[in-house]
Amino acid sequence: MSGYHVLVVDDEVEIRDAIEIYLKNEGIKVLKAKDGIEALMILEESEIHLIIMDIMMPRMDGMKATIKIRENRNIPILMLSAKSEDTDKILGLQIGADDYVTKPFNPLELIARVKSQLRRYTTLGVYKKCEDEIEVNGLVLNKSTKTVSVDGEEIRLTAIEYKILKLLMENRGRVFSIEEIYEKVWNEPFLSAENTVAVHIRRIREKIEINPKEPKYLKVVWGIGYKIEK
Repeated sequence: MSGYHVLVVDDEVEIRDAIEIYLKNEGIKVLKAKDGIEALMILEESEIHLIIMDIMMPRMDGMKATIKIRENRNIPILMLSAKSEDTDKILGLQIGADDYVTKPFNPLELIARVKSQLRRYTTLGVYKKCEDEIEVNGLVLNKSTKTVSVDGEEIRLTAIEYKILKLLMENRGRVFSIEEIYEKVWNEPFLSAENTVAVHIRRIREKIEINPKEPKYLKVVWGIGYKIEK
């Protein structure tokens, strides 16, 4: 499930934080909002693959937010509410929700429903994960959003660092010399830039590796160059 971004919308901070813990354990990145207005703002700024939406919230409740979202987005929405009446469930589904969980919820049930919706979202082609993303053992590079994450945690790379990592991940297993990396990333002839490339490689390792001295992803082939393991 790594590489997915879920937006949790609830006015209770304890519930937002609890759901975040459950989802992060599955490798899912979580963004949080306290009401519908804040959720709509986040949707404008971030790529979201599923929304967990509480119904009863101040300023803009979950029903109104869902109606606004459905005007131009087909993101799966999982409604969350303390109420268990069938009328709330029916109304939520009628306005565009995809599923429904009643508080207090079983964490295992919530995770199962989240995974089910994400699988459907991917399978139906709304979110082209296979085309947009490259994944290597928990290291995920999204080409459409130009983001990188490791085990669900987003990693901030500079533009050059991103280009180097993208080059290596798109050609997993292939060894690139320093000269090749420089000419493909900087798009200019290689003269003498060994240190420039090496510094950027070191910085990438510091950001994506648990132990940069014993890298899991970005490997050096002594005397030849660098590669991303298959």
